[in-house]
Amino acid sequence: MNARGDLALVGDVGGTNARFALAELGATPPRIRDIRILHSHDYPHAIGAVRAYLATTTERPAAAVIAVAGPVTAGAVRFTNLHWSLSEKELLAQGFATARLINDFLALALAIPLLAAEDIRKVGPKIEGEKAKPIAAIGPGTGFGAALLLPTRSGLPVAVATEGGHASLAPNGDVEIEILKFLWREFGHVSLERVLSGPGLINLHRALAAIEGRAPENVAAPEITSGALAGEEPYLSTVKRFAAMLGAAAGNFALTFGAQGGVYVAGGIAPGILRLLEQSDFRARFEDKGRFRAYLAAIPTSVVIHTDMAFLGAASVAQSLMKGA
Repeated sequence: MNARGDLALVGDVGGTNARFALAELGATPPRIRDIRILHSHDYPHAIGAVRAYLATTTERPAAAVIAVAGPVTAGAVRFTNLHWSLSEKELLAQGFATARLINDFLALALAIPLLAAEDIRKVGPKIEGEKAKPIAAIGPGTGFGAALLLPTRSGLPVAVATEGGHASLAPNGDVEIEILKFLWREFGHVSLERVLSGPGLINLHRALAAIEGRAPENVAAPEITSGALAGEEPYLSTVKRFAAMLGAAAGNFALTFGAQGGVYVAGGIAPGILRLLEQSDFRARFEDKGRFRAYLAAIPTSVVIHTDMAFLGAASVAQSLMKGA
């Protein structure tokens, strides 16, 4: 079977799901189709999941670009929240003409210029970011990701992957200091991801229970968010605290990255709790940076509701690879 140069395998592989699709590279933006979701824990190795997807299609893509949850070093990744590893060499062995692994939030950052107005929801003032200024893509999912999109003179932005989710958590106020102390005793170093992620939401709920003298619950993150959306306590208080701390972290990234073009919150959690984010202290905490309040007040904050954003970013990389082939 001849490989199609206008077709790429694109993937979005995280700690919970391995999502794959085909991208038609001749379209602008690339057309994503044949999406399939595999459960990561059903496969002992990452390449097994890739092969399982390829077995479902009769078409042979020439390129493969997989967005992965973890740092990519020398063309390989060891996943942060999963027992898998994967390399570009393994992908090339499947018959692709070219293959690339990219950080998942780098893919999300690259997708931002390809989004339509209906793909995002502003949280806070309906303002636009400054043109030709850096943009931050951050967000909670199984972990917490962060990437930077930088403008260039050529007009083609450059994305920079980071591991900002593993930076130290910065509490604000007495309650958050107690949350930090609680998690310190368990984890030692307390990163953003220890609170601002799916597992982090559970950690936050446990910490608040201890601080408030409530009995601890064995509850999953989806139960916390669904209870909060239904207005049930103590779940609502947990999610409101989560939203406030997410806003504070978003403000920190805006300052650190100089993201005057905007901060985009992606990942699996924020779209599901969008209504509560809008009603929370998210935006107030985003701007609450003392002397730099006015600087942050001019930066828009948005939640991305496009479900295939990582595929778009991966497909844009595939387009570049095939143009250079």
